[in-house]
Amino acid sequence: MPIRRAVTGRSQEPRARFAEELRSCRRRHGKTLREVGAAITWDHSHLGRMELGETLGGPEMVQDLDRLYGTDYLLILWEIAQKDPSQFRARYRRYMAMEAEATSIQIYSPAVVPGLLQVESYARALLSAGGLTGSSLETQVKARCERRHLLHAPNAPFLRVILSEAVLRTPTKDPAHWAQQLHHLLRTTELPNVSVQLLPLATGFHALTNMYVDFLRLPDARTVAWIESGYSGELVEETSPVERLVLSYDRLRDEALPVAESLKLIADLIKEPPCDPTST
Repeated sequence: MPIRRAVTGRSQEPRARFAEELRSCRRRHGKTLREVGAAITWDHSHLGRMELGETLGGPEMVQDLDRLYGTDYLLILWEIAQKDPSQFRARYRRYMAMEAEATSIQIYSPAVVPGLLQVESYARALLSAGGLTGSSLETQVKARCERRHLLHAPNAPFLRVILSEAVLRTPTKDPAHWAQQLHHLLRTTELPNVSVQLLPLATGFHALTNMYVDFLRLPDARTVAWIESGYSGELVEETSPVERLVLSYDRLRDEALPVAESLKLIADLIKEPPCDPTST
C-alpha cells in the first residue's frame, strides 16, 4: 500500500491540496491529461479543470484515478474538500456565473418555489426559516430578487420548471404573501420563455423525490446540473452523472400535468379562501 505523503510543504486549503495531488500523481506517472482521460474513459478537459481547482469532480472519477495511479488517498482528499464549508460558497458562485450565461434552464423543485420565481416576501420568509437574520437576510433577499431580471433580458434563457404539488401545499404563514407569490407565478408563465408544470403527489416516489435539481444548458452546448439535498449543494459537470439526472427529469416531465392544467390548479388555489385553523 502506498505511503501517504506528509502535509508539510503542501497547501492547507482542501480544494487546492486536492488539485496539487492530482497534478503530482499525473506527473509522476509521466502522463498527459489526454492519456489519463483515455485510460479512465473520462473527459480530459474536465480533468484539467480539476487540476486547476475549478471543480472537484465526482467520486466515481476520483476512484478511477486512485486505481490508475495506485494511490489510496485521492478519494479521502476529495471527501475532505467536499466537506469544507467554503467550498459550498465557491461552487454556488460558479453555478451563479453559469446561470447568467445559460441558454436554457430546467428545474425540478420538490418543496419550494425556485429562486428565479420567488417574490420578495416569499424569499424573506424562506431565508428566515433557514436561520438568516438582519443585514445578511436582507442582502440575500435582494440578491435573490435581482436574479429574476434574467428572465426579462434580451437574450433570456428558456425556463422550464416542474414543481411538486407539495410546493403548492406549503404556503407561507401570511395568506396575503402567499397569494402574492401565486399571482407572480402565474404572471411569470405569461412570458414566452417560461413554462411551469406540476407533478401530482399521487406520482409517488421517484428518482428525484428529495432532490432539487437545476440543469443549465451553456453556450458551448454543455449541460451542467446543480443539485441540492438538505443543507448541501453540488455542481455536477461530468457528462455521465448529468445524463442520468436528465433522464430522471425527463421521466418526471412525462408524469407531470400539462401546462394548462397546471396553471388552472394554481389559479384555483388563489381563489380558495385560506384555511382558519381556529375553526377546526
